[in-house]
Amino acid sequence: MKKYLLLLLVAQLSFGQAGAPANPYYNGMNWTLTGINLKSALATKITTTHTITLTYAQAELAIETVDLDPSDATNTNLLLLYGFSNNLCPASSSDDKDHRRRDKSLEDAGTADPCLWNKEHTYARASGVPALGTSGPGADVHNLRACDKKRNADRDNDRFFDGSGNSFESGLLWYPGDEWKGDVARMMMYMYLRYGSQCLPTSIAQSGIPTVTNDSNMVQLFLEWNAEDPVSQYEDNRNNYLGNTSNTYAQGNRNPFIDNPYLATVIWGGPAAENRWPTVFLSSQSFISDSAVQIYPNPTNTNEIEIATEESISKLTLINVNGQIVKEIIKPIFNQNTYKINNLPQGFYFLQITAEKGNLTKKIIVN
Repeated sequence: MKKYLLLLLVAQLSFGQAGAPANPYYNGMNWTLTGINLKSALATKITTTHTITLTYAQAELAIETVDLDPSDATNTNLLLLYGFSNNLCPASSSDDKDHRRRDKSLEDAGTADPCLWNKEHTYARASGVPALGTSGPGADVHNLRACDKKRNADRDNDRFFDGSGNSFESGLLWYPGDEWKGDVARMMMYMYLRYGSQCLPTSIAQSGIPTVTNDSNMVQLFLEWNAEDPVSQYEDNRNNYLGNTSNTYAQGNRNPFIDNPYLATVIWGGPAAENRWPTVFLSSQSFISDSAVQIYPNPTNTNEIEIATEESISKLTLINVNGQIVKEIIKPIFNQNTYKINNLPQGFYFLQITAEKGNLTKKIIVN
């Protein structure tokens, strides 16, 4: 029992510290949705909350804040996308040997000096249909990263393909590097949801690579990268800054796939990515039908509900909108295929149902 309680406490702490639904950003989201329905709901969320449109100059200033190296206490060095040694610049306190960092003051101003950083449009501007330009999607900081000037030029408009090790080019294809492939995948997913057909994943990835079953625009490669390279503190810092409208160069919206990479798994399937909201999504890809479980009354005015199902239920977990477990019932005993939960406080809840055949989440309203 002590071990169980400790594990539960750790899970709750992890949930709160590493990607619980940002309150109130995700308030009102229906987490019972899956597949393309969830994709559409998230697309609406990140579009309607994108309330501040930055100019190209403002986006550049934003990069000098959001791309700071979290391990640098001086707040002077930027992490560089794709970065590793290009043998062009001497190692120094502001430009370390593998060229992952660069002093934020060393911004490219159009000179021939290669030891500078500039903006990388991770979804290349020319790959958009129409091209992204320098406003709107072309100035969306969720897609922009500080990058070594030479590495940026090497990548140019290359499409992404699979590889290993450091970033490298092969013909007109580009591998972002083991350290950065997850970042790239989550950015491509964001751009697809935010700008739709203008930023199709199939237009920025190697031609002919497999797509997913339920969405011919999404390539399996990005789902693999999303699972293989978990979210870093650097990504969290960017997301938190850009989503907070009180910040000088914020946009108001977030990248949901940074908040929880598992959202991509729920939408498109593929390898199970890191699930940062374990009390919202069970880490399983088996689901029982929504019609297999009935909840009534819902909404309820009596502080109680009844659950009716013929499925074999092993656990019921009631979660509030802040991700806190309100009730957890192990091996509930059903009477004539029904089970009653009473003494429910007023509020909005998610009921996770764990069954032998799979899992299901339903929303509950207690008036």
